[in-house]
Amino acid sequence: MADPVDYVPFETTTSPALGAPGGAELERLYDVPVELAVEIGRTHMTIRETLALGPGSIVTLNRLAGEPVDLLVNGKPIARGEVVVLDEEFGLRVTEVLVSDADPAPAAAGGPEPAADPAAEAVAGLAAPQPAV
Repeated sequence: MADPVDYVPFETTTSPALGAPGGAELERLYDVPVELAVEIGRTHMTIRETLALGPGSIVTLNRLAGEPVDLLVNGKPIARGEVVVLDEEFGLRVTEVLVSDADPAPAAAGGPEPAADPAAEAVAGLAAPQPAV
């Protein structure tokens, strides 16, 4: 027969964050590279339609002109904004930071605006000066 096993609880090796939630832990991630992309719209096509594309072809997207575009970080939408031109390069003016699914539901209309995800705000803040393509 096997000998009984004594289980020892793990000790906490990190101290709880002081100050704002995510503040101290988030600082460790500041230098981690992420891919930012601006999505202007999507569409569905058959392979036949895709192979027929050539110079001068127009692909209709699911967004209207002037509608906000999505800012994606590693494929996940974190913000919306409007496309701007800066010295002949495209950029994105962030108009809305999206609330993550883990955050509580938004407040009722007319109430205070819900707090945004600190990680999303940090990434959106890093994205602001960079021209989006």
